Amino acid sequence: MTVDRSGGAKVSPSRRRRVNPMSVGAWPLLFIGPLMLGVLIFYYFPIIGNLYASFTKTNAFGGNQKFVGLDNYTDLLARPDLPSATVNTLFYTAVVLLAVPFSVVIASLLELPGLKGRSLYRVLFFMPYLAMPVAIVLVWRLFFNGNFGLLNQTVKALGVADPPYWLSTPWLVILAVAFFGIWASIGFNVIILSAGLKSIPKELYEAAQLDGAGAWHQFKNITVPLLTPSIFFLTIMQAIGGFQLFDALFGMLGLNNPAAGASRSLVSLFYQEAFVNNNRGAGAAISIMILLLVGAVTAVQFWAQKKWVHYV
Repeated sequence: MTVDRSGGAKVSPSRRRRVNPMSVGAWPLLFIGPLMLGVLIFYYFPIIGNLYASFTKTNAFGGNQKFVGLDNYTDLLARPDLPSATVNTLFYTAVVLLAVPFSVVIASLLELPGLKGRSLYRVLFFMPYLAMPVAIVLVWRLFFNGNFGLLNQTVKALGVADPPYWLSTPWLVILAVAFFGIWASIGFNVIILSAGLKSIPKELYEAAQLDGAGAWHQFKNITVPLLTPSIFFLTIMQAIGGFQLFDALFGMLGLNNPAAGASRSLVSLFYQEAFVNNNRGAGAAISIMILLLVGAVTAVQFWAQKKWVHYV
């Protein structure tokens, strides 16, 4: 113990009570333990098991597992349909990312002061996200039908005598499915962006109005820069969802479509090998390839966000 200049006693720093971070006991582990156990069992353990399966081969019934090293990966890289499936997946992902700027515009319009029916508009935009994707795809399949679909009937009414068959031409199939993907994801994006818009201080817009800035300049210089954290999150989620393209494409093409072979995605290849051909090792190798691609794209996005994402 030491004495300060005023004559009072002063406790030495070395004798101050130090809080032991483990003094709370096992309560934190008790709360997060079940969650971490579920993540370990249902996420990490399947990834590890799938990685091991990609180095093995089995018979048609999944038995007689045999370690084959990198044979599944060399066979995968030698597949003639791998480049087209990769290009289709990347093309779909790039087009679906257009949903993010569309969602920014829609969310900004929904947050305009004095807008009536704002809650109704939010519900209408969010409803497609809640519906079953396959059920909605069947409706869009009728929309894109080459013979009597609403799209081609509209194009014919505009003077085009021979509109394309959207679901029978390989690259048009991916474009049609991407258009559906944009429509289906806008609802979720708008909800996230609306929350981000509410966090922007109103004083910034008031100061901009006093300086004579119009609505466009406020949107460009205030709204978009301060929304970049939400936009970055949505680009990550949209890109990951793009690499998982399967159900919408499968529903659009059907079973006997002549464009099915040239319009496959990477997940379609995985489904074909793992569940149709019963080649579990090859399917596991394709899934690991998808995982690596998603990881690489996500890493690039995190690297690039340092140059354009602005955190308040």
